[in-house]
Amino acid sequence: MRRTTALRTALSALLLLGTWTAAGALPASAADTPARSTQAPASPALLSAMQRDLGLTRDEAEARLAAEKAAAAVEREARSAAGSSYGGSWFDAGRGELTVAVTRAARAEAVRATGAAVRLVRYDARQLDAAMKRIDALSAPAGVGSWHVDPQANKVVVNVVAGNRDDNDVRAFLARAREAGPVAVRQTPAAPRTFAAGTVGGDPYYTGNVRCSIGFSVHGGFVTAGHCGSPSAAVYGWDRSYIGNFQGSSFPGNDYAWVNVGSGWWTVPVVLGWGTVPDRLVRGSAEAPVGASVCRSGSTTHWHCGTVLAKNETVNYSQGAVHQMTKTSVCAQPGDSGGSFISGDQAQGVTSGGWGNCSSGGETWHQPVNEILNRYGLRLHTA
Repeated sequence: MRRTTALRTALSALLLLGTWTAAGALPASAADTPARSTQAPASPALLSAMQRDLGLTRDEAEARLAAEKAAAAVEREARSAAGSSYGGSWFDAGRGELTVAVTRAARAEAVRATGAAVRLVRYDARQLDAAMKRIDALSAPAGVGSWHVDPQANKVVVNVVAGNRDDNDVRAFLARAREAGPVAVRQTPAAPRTFAAGTVGGDPYYTGNVRCSIGFSVHGGFVTAGHCGSPSAAVYGWDRSYIGNFQGSSFPGNDYAWVNVGSGWWTVPVVLGWGTVPDRLVRGSAEAPVGASVCRSGSTTHWHCGTVLAKNETVNYSQGAVHQMTKTSVCAQPGDSGGSFISGDQAQGVTSGGWGNCSSGGETWHQPVNEILNRYGLRLHTA
């Protein structure tokens, strides 16, 4: 079960090394896994990809990676310091720091002491999440693309597909949404769609006439997108040899699944760089904040980078709404579904869908990996 290309041969050697290296280490749990004490993931190829996709210089890319790592480290402490006044947080790329929203000025100094900046807002996170849940209970028309809690706006942002703002059904939905809580309306260029077409992260697999991409290896299999296959469906690898079957799958509502691995296949803690960057070892699943850089690996468009735009967004696909998604500025195309979103060496999620393409640009959503691990009781395979 080996490819004949030099790339695959070299990758196989790397995968074996990664497996042996991890043999004595404890696997990551389904809970949010903290980053390990490793050097910053700043290889020349990774920095080049960030320069290309984020419009940065090399020095700016290096500085951003270091600042994002620091922001992720202080987020939990800052949230704890904010207490019940916590209104959300985001990474401010311009200032290179984490910003935390709070509803009470009395908590500001404690939050600043953690190293985070502070913004006073009207609504706390629990109020915004409650409004989000009320909007989730509504039936959305096709002219509404998605909605999410935006901590910077301190509102639930509803994204309306361009040209549909005056549609009667859209206007009625927006009226009901405003009754649910604080709402801001924005325009999105196109309606979202999934990226399915017809175990190393980003590698292709096939089920029926559908091609999707592997997300991340877990002990016993890999995680991917739910819309790629139904429970018990057979899965075949890049060489069309049998891998295993979908053991669990959910779509719509969620967009996640996991596949067991057997028949001579094995799992490795690697995401393909497709020659753009070196293949990435996965060392944990610490969640990157809004505003942080993130990269995606998929079997169609390979390796692309962007930033985290929003979290906990509800995406209104034609097949039905999907909840708790993370939106990014990374492009994707059909066949990339299920593929890996990674920030540095930390797993973020599996590709769900989006709009646009990698020629003209677009936006893409991923299902957070920690939610998938917790749902199925899986353990991430880490290096």
